[in-house]
Amino acid sequence: MQVKTYVDRRTMSRAAARHAARVLRETVDRKGHARMVAATGASQIEFLEALVGMPGVQWNLVEMFHLDEYVGLAVDHPASFRRYLLDRLIRPTGMGGYHLLDGERDPHRVAEQASRAIALGPIDVAFVGIGENGHLAFNDPPADFATTRPYIVVSLDDACRRQQVGEGWFATLEDVPSRAISMSVHQILRAHVILCIVPDARKAAAVRASIEGDVSPMVPASILQTHPDTTLYLDSASAGALAPSARGEIVEDDRA
Repeated sequence: MQVKTYVDRRTMSRAAARHAARVLRETVDRKGHARMVAATGASQIEFLEALVGMPGVQWNLVEMFHLDEYVGLAVDHPASFRRYLLDRLIRPTGMGGYHLLDGERDPHRVAEQASRAIALGPIDVAFVGIGENGHLAFNDPPADFATTRPYIVVSLDDACRRQQVGEGWFATLEDVPSRAISMSVHQILRAHVILCIVPDARKAAAVRASIEGDVSPMVPASILQTHPDTTLYLDSASAGALAPSARGEIVEDDRA
C-alpha cells in the first residue's frame, strides 16, 4: 500500500482525482472501455467534484458499479447513495453505463443481480473510503473475509450508524437503517487498482489501525495491505495518528 499525505482535504481530493482520471483515461485508451467502482459518503464529495472536472475522461465509455446502499431507503431520501451518485457523478458526466443498488427491493435478489453483472468482466479501478470503525464499504467489523460472493447483505453496527448521524445524513440513530447491501471485501480486492480516499481527523484512529496494525476482520480496511496496487490518500488530519515513517512527507501540491 502506498500512502500519500497532503496538507489539506482540498489538495488531497484533487491529487486523488488526477490519479483516478489518469487510470480511467489510460484504461479506455488500452481497452476501449473501463469498469469502475464508486464510493459515496461525506468523505468522497470533494474528490468526486474534482474528478468530474478532470479533462479527457471519456465517460461515455465508463461503466460504474455501486459500492453499497441502505436496505429500505427511498431513492429520494437525502442519505440515499443512489441519489448521491446520480447527482454527483452519473448525471454530471453522462456516464455510459451504471449499476445502482436498489435498496427498496428485496436485498438478496438485488445482491444476486449485481453479483451477476459485476462478474461479467474485471474491475479496472475502485474508489473506496474507510469508516470511523475501520469498515470497507459497509463491511463492518468483524468483516467476512472468506465469502467470495461479490455482493452481500450485511447488518450495520452501532458505530457505523452513529457515523451517519454525525455526518448529518440522518436526524437520529433510530432513523439509520440497520441493514445494507454491500460489495464484499473479496470483490473490492479484485479491482486492478484501488484508490482509498480518507480525509478528516475523525478517521485518524481507523487509518492508523488499517495501516500500522495487523490484517484483521476487526479492522476491515486493513485488508488493503494485501492488495498489490492500492494508494491511500490522506490529509494532514486523517494522517495525524500515524508514525512519521508511515505517514510520509506532507505534500502541499495536488500535482505531486
